[in-house]
Amino acid sequence: MHTRIAEIQSYLRHNDHSLAVRRILDASLDTADMSLLKEAIQVSKTYREYKTGELPASFFEAANTLLGKINNVTERFTYEPRVLASAREISKTYAAGSFSLQPITIQINTGDVLGVVGENGNGKTTLLRCMAGQLALDSGELDFAQLENPDHYDIKHHLAFIPQRIPRWYGLLKDNLHFSAAISGVKGEENSVMVDFMLERLDLTPYAHLTWNQISSGYRTRFEIARILLQKPRLLILDEPLANLDINAQQVILTDLRFMAKSVHNPMGILLSSQQLHEVEKIADTVLLIKNGTCLFRTGEQEKTANAFVIELETTASRDSLLTVLNGLGELQFNGGFYTITSKELAAQAILSQLVTGDIPISYFRDITHSTKRFI
Repeated sequence: MHTRIAEIQSYLRHNDHSLAVRRILDASLDTADMSLLKEAIQVSKTYREYKTGELPASFFEAANTLLGKINNVTERFTYEPRVLASAREISKTYAAGSFSLQPITIQINTGDVLGVVGENGNGKTTLLRCMAGQLALDSGELDFAQLENPDHYDIKHHLAFIPQRIPRWYGLLKDNLHFSAAISGVKGEENSVMVDFMLERLDLTPYAHLTWNQISSGYRTRFEIARILLQKPRLLILDEPLANLDINAQQVILTDLRFMAKSVHNPMGILLSSQQLHEVEKIADTVLLIKNGTCLFRTGEQEKTANAFVIELETTASRDSLLTVLNGLGELQFNGGFYTITSKELAAQAILSQLVTGDIPISYFRDITHSTKRFI
């Protein structure tokens, strides 16, 4: 915990205020102390009030005082990873016969973030719906280790599934969150505080008194995540959660989901699908690439470890200029937008050095040696 508090204090010192506030909220929730949670909510509200200008000294004083209190009470809180769901060689063929999900085996533990990536129509949603118990399997076994003889009701309360298209809701956003918390058994003052927490944590407070028609699709996604988290699922399954978010919000939401998965308050496993390979790879413990219904690759598979270094490059330089700089130490391909350089001799840093020395203008450079991008 000392390390965690030190990290948050570092965020404050280096002006990463938004991240610091979100992590303060998380840390306060993990204490299970309602008074500290209220203090964290107030710190967040102060930040929101001043974030377009200079934050007052009172903000930093309140934040650091709260971190000191949290540090004194959270040492005893911990959790051990547990198996939440196991799928063994599950498969699914639709009645029309136009698509089949080939046998696949995966396991999700508490605290895990498992990303499923691939292009549209390749089986990501089918896999997620199978894992959520929404589709009958043609073969294989699906086991929820924390449930004994689970029926549909047990599974529904064990996991939460958020589809790409959020179901329409009526009334005010905040009222819907209060209702969601209430039906999960959160009553009285705790209900009020937890709803305020979720509004602050997912940046929904400015929209609390708005309706479905008054907020964007991206904030509807945030609302749905907040609503579900109030119900404390053990397994959270999200189908294309980044689809409705702008590029800045995408990484924030993914990072936040990773923090939430490892929350002591409600540790959970997260299974999500996306077409955003690089963004998912940054935060996921394991990434599966699905193509034509088949798991083509998953991170950590030794037999598919890269036997060469691979980078993506965007440049205005000509192909001949690049080949001259590489001097026979790398193969070059062009897809109309990016060059791909593959080399058994030069690692990414060495390739970059060669390009800089050769005065090659670079507008984009990425090491994809260990990325699922290699298989697309």
